[in-house]
Amino acid sequence: MLTINEIYNQIKRLKWIVKMSITLELPPDIEARLIAQASAHGMSVEELLKVTVDNLLTTSEQSSSAVLSPQERAEKFVNWARSHSIKTPPLSDEAISRESIYREREDSQR
Repeated sequence: MLTINEIYNQIKRLKWIVKMSITLELPPDIEARLIAQASAHGMSVEELLKVTVDNLLTTSEQSSSAVLSPQERAEKFVNWARSHSIKTPPLSDEAISRESIYREREDSQR
């Protein structure tokens, strides 16, 4: 028997040649929120649901994947670090001084 992730991977390899129709009975409040969310993102409800399901399955895949090797973890960390701006100005000496960090705690103990 195949897991959901295995089925998803097989469908992904087929590049969505297989189509699936699902009917959901949603309470009116959830339906209204779904329509509002789709509208806010400038897409149809169907498109929003496709993106949401894909993100959910991708996240599920990543969390249930095998433990990463040290090299893979290091590569992921480097990629994550590179995704941040290097133009952020450094903190001042005052901002990172011990006195500045603990001043609030010391004031509350008085």
